Amino acid sequence: MRLKQKLLKEIYKCAIMKMVIFMNIVIKVDNETKEKMIEYYKDKKREKTPPYAIFQAQEEDTIITLYESGKAMFQGTSAFVDANMWKAIKENDEEDDDSTDYINTTSVGSDEVGTGDYFGPIVVTASFVKKEDIPFLKELGCNDSKKLTDEKIKNIAPQIIKKIKYKSIILSNEEYNEKYSKENNMNKIKAIMHNKALGLLLNEIDDKLDYIIIDEFAKENRYYAYLEGVNNIVKNITFITKAESKNLAVASSSIISRYIFLTEFEKLCDKYKLPLPKGSGSNVDIIGEEAVSKYGKDILNRIAKKNFSNTSRILKTRII
Repeated sequence: MRLKQKLLKEIYKCAIMKMVIFMNIVIKVDNETKEKMIEYYKDKKREKTPPYAIFQAQEEDTIITLYESGKAMFQGTSAFVDANMWKAIKENDEEDDDSTDYINTTSVGSDEVGTGDYFGPIVVTASFVKKEDIPFLKELGCNDSKKLTDEKIKNIAPQIIKKIKYKSIILSNEEYNEKYSKENNMNKIKAIMHNKALGLLLNEIDDKLDYIIIDEFAKENRYYAYLEGVNNIVKNITFITKAESKNLAVASSSIISRYIFLTEFEKLCDKYKLPLPKGSGSNVDIIGEEAVSKYGKDILNRIAKKNFSNTSRILKTRII
């Protein structure tokens, strides 16, 4: 009897420890915060979405599920940290974004393109915009590249490039597939690219800056954690969600990155004689199957981001 009680006591202790380690927290978010969460976790979504959920994503050791009802569930050892981050984000964003003018400033801003596309490279650009450049950029219609057509991008990007200083980093599919791993995930790769682009640009600038801004894809503490071991880390960065619409340096970087991405994307299409689609939808799988049929499965290493779930779907349809 005593042995049984002792065993039950140990089982109970283990269960309590497990509950402490693995947390399950649910919070209610408003529509504005839902939109921010959708944008923030867009590159971290899991392939399968639970019933009535908008998405399920994973960031490091936390699984995040956002439901249509506005409930957000955080599961994992860091659930408390992540949940509280989103509890406070609305107040923080209102304080930062509504009271601060990021437009009429002399600033450096960076943004990336290609992280949600199965085919094509990742491009990160850092741009330097002076106050005197602002009327010119506004006249061009400089805005978030996602809100502009490819034709508009091709029209205004060359004009921006001639006017302002910028530095772009291009990561090809082969380089991405070589670097990517569970420890070296998409966000870490992006952080290293942003840091490099910002560092290269800042080395050429003597002007006093009001801000150095990154379109936020990771919270500040995580961003710098991704850069652990990296030399020459750029500090004093302001992280803003949807920064392309709030700062013209970030908007310029968004447009230049998209312009370079489109150029490199078209080169891939021409080289392999394939109508590669953008994004990561079912139409991507169809062309992926065609590419594998034509060139063999190794072609995906040269034209695609192989960690995307598209790869398993494409290869399952082929007998290799």
